[in-house]
Amino acid sequence: MWHCLRSAGSLKTLGVGWIMCATLSVGTLLEAEEKARMFVYVSKAPEQQIQVFQLDSQAKKLNAVQTLDVDGAPGSLCVDPQQKILYGSLRSSNKIGSFRIDPQTGSLKILNDVSLSDASNAAFVAIDRSGKWLLSASYSGGKVVVHKLNADGTIASPAVQTVDTAKTAHSIAVSRENNVVYVPHVAPNAVYQFRFDDKTGTLTDMGRALGGVEKAGPRHLAFHPTKNLAFTSDESGSSVTAYQVDPKTGLKPLQTLSTLPASFTESNSTAEVKVHPNGKFVWVSNRGHDSLAGFAIDEVGKLTAIGQTTTEKTPRSFDIAPSGRFALGAGEGSGNLAFYECDPETGKLTRLETYPIGKSLTWVLAVGF
Repeated sequence: MWHCLRSAGSLKTLGVGWIMCATLSVGTLLEAEEKARMFVYVSKAPEQQIQVFQLDSQAKKLNAVQTLDVDGAPGSLCVDPQQKILYGSLRSSNKIGSFRIDPQTGSLKILNDVSLSDASNAAFVAIDRSGKWLLSASYSGGKVVVHKLNADGTIASPAVQTVDTAKTAHSIAVSRENNVVYVPHVAPNAVYQFRFDDKTGTLTDMGRALGGVEKAGPRHLAFHPTKNLAFTSDESGSSVTAYQVDPKTGLKPLQTLSTLPASFTESNSTAEVKVHPNGKFVWVSNRGHDSLAGFAIDEVGKLTAIGQTTTEKTPRSFDIAPSGRFALGAGEGSGNLAFYECDPETGKLTRLETYPIGKSLTWVLAVGF
């Protein structure tokens, strides 16, 4: 169940299982959550470590499991569809690495790492929905790279394909059908779009979707779990943009709203965007205002602001737990992790605890089994 909620999985891949998940009641989800194992992975760049926690949903707290040293400053993290392997960008060493997940404890074991060409580090890593391909976006290098994944989860080298795009390529989002890859670019104010062949791992250009408004600067993109909708965090514009998703032609901007209160006049940029598993809400993190801006999503994708929740300084990354019951805000500027309870009916985030973890937190990922 957690996989279909987490990935808003492809109907092609998940079939009837996804439809069943989508119809489960909130009560059923919470009951199942009590029996599930959930783990939280945090990138600590200065220490070159990944910190692992178990999320205790009954006690509403995080318990430390492991601190793993890695070869480079870790950034973006993701897991394969079977949730057996974690992949991460090791930015200071220009590598990407693979780590086996112990399903009982959540602890990690290093499998392998591969170097990226031209000293380009990966701002973002993502796996396609077949679990066969690892895609990465280089912000400084302006490119997208595709690596094949071996049967044991290790990353094959050299890369299958490298596509030059433009600088400020910031993230990767793979469509539910697994046939289109979207790459938001801040400076060009566009989402680059590619046809994706999941048999060969190759990308073919299919044009760009413009940012919702001038100088919006799309940074990250998240899909709605059931509707043909997507949302970007707009780094330059301090905004969120809703898009209609056409599986054949790509994205069409529908609406752009500010992520800031009208009274805020200081410097700000947005970072992460996440959609609640029930599809009712989307959040964007504000760096400067240091908050998580929430929006309700109506039936046609129209957004209505529901306010900002204070979080840790410079929230480069945050995540929603697979059940939608908890949220986590990572403070790049504080080294603290904010732990929230989320009301699935109102979207209200209530801080439960704050965990001092390190000097600077660059990513947080919640995984459920």
